[in-house]
Amino acid sequence: MSRRGTVEKKTEKSDPIYRNRLVNMLVNRIMKNGKKSLAYQIIYRAMKKIQQKTEKNPLSILRQAILEVTPKLVVKVRRVAGSTHQVPIEIGATQGKVLAIRWLLGASRKRPGRNMAFKLSSELLDAVKGSGGAIRKKEETHRMAEANRAFAHFR
Repeated sequence: MSRRGTVEKKTEKSDPIYRNRLVNMLVNRIMKNGKKSLAYQIIYRAMKKIQQKTEKNPLSILRQAILEVTPKLVVKVRRVAGSTHQVPIEIGATQGKVLAIRWLLGASRKRPGRNMAFKLSSELLDAVKGSGGAIRKKEETHRMAEANRAFAHFR
């Protein structure tokens, strides 16, 4: 099978209530074993909790949290002349958004708490404030990229 030619990008669909692609991306990442309705329940409950706590639009809180967590640089392992180097690489907006969503969900799963909706809403609010596990992961990644800046010419 030939791999030549242009790649068609799939456009992300929007969710039924908020009509937002970002919410749908979050639902698809939180979903386990194909249980999409359960993922929607978790997201919508988390949004409702955010609305109750802050009395602001939960979509703007979600966008702001993802913007805060999105990394600018990541490190990739390159093998050069028999030795491996961690090379800092700038990443695009979509890949950064995907990483931010993955880190937010990972940090919220590790949180102690009652249920996933509560943990997710708390993690999103912490990310907006500039604290929490996802922000820590972003800062750690940026520190790694900064420490390995000497290998940037291996890109």
